[in-house]
Amino acid sequence: MTAPRPTSFGPRDLLVVLAMNVLWGLNIIAVKMAVTEIAPLTAGFLRQAMVLLVCGGALRIVPGRMKTLVALGILSGGVFYVAVNLSLAVADNVGALAIAGQLGVPFSMLLAILVFREKIHAARITGIMLAFAGVGLLVFDPAAAKEGPGLALTAIASFIWAVCSLLQRKLIGVPILTIYAWVGLMGSIVMGAMAWTFERDAMLGVGDIRLQSLGWVAFSAIGSSVLGQGAMVWLLQRHPVSTVTPLTLAAPVISVFAAAYWFDSPLGLAMLAGGAIAMLGVAIVTVRTARAGEAK
Repeated sequence: MTAPRPTSFGPRDLLVVLAMNVLWGLNIIAVKMAVTEIAPLTAGFLRQAMVLLVCGGALRIVPGRMKTLVALGILSGGVFYVAVNLSLAVADNVGALAIAGQLGVPFSMLLAILVFREKIHAARITGIMLAFAGVGLLVFDPAAAKEGPGLALTAIASFIWAVCSLLQRKLIGVPILTIYAWVGLMGSIVMGAMAWTFERDAMLGVGDIRLQSLGWVAFSAIGSSVLGQGAMVWLLQRHPVSTVTPLTLAAPVISVFAAAYWFDSPLGLAMLAGGAIAMLGVAIVTVRTARAGEAK
């Protein structure tokens, strides 16, 4: 992506930022509702099929990038959503999972250090430690501590997300719709195969799924993935990374409080403190990484 032209941050940009954060923040509710009403692997298959339907027109061979596109599609469209959907299917306290989901940022930073030999200084090291410490505090909250399997699956999903973020670095310049077309295609294949193997009755009953249930899947597929990511790309084309990236930090905050309200799940002191500490760590890593990228 080429450096954006300097433009002022106007009302339209703010509306796009607000929409992006709301779409991403409410996505956890949509996915939880989807896996409650539809078998989790089948819901994942339907999600990726919708992404493919929307973005399929942009599916094309990109010379020199196909191994990365296929790998990203399998991981981001398939394996990641196996972990995410199963985590939400087995958990009751969705807010706790939203907090644990922030581990993707420090995982991504640690992988960048190992893979790309990136050098980081005290600020980002502190941010990584705070993010892990904040999530670790969840074990002291009775409502969150009982979500062990869900938290473990969320941590696995966060690690997969971090791997995908490294793969996406190799796809700079590839149109976002083309990327998501491959994610939708490979995700549909992976999720479809797994759902057919482990949830055959649910797959055979896809035609009987209520429109309301499909609506939750559509919100996640189109709203969060296509529109949310599209908004991010649009902003990055107009403003520096160091300006845009920190503006995404509202999404997990929306997720935590929206999930607590929607599912009437408790937000104990330990969970709030852990969430605040984790978000502080994520904010430090995010802002410093964006600034470091701008300085290169």
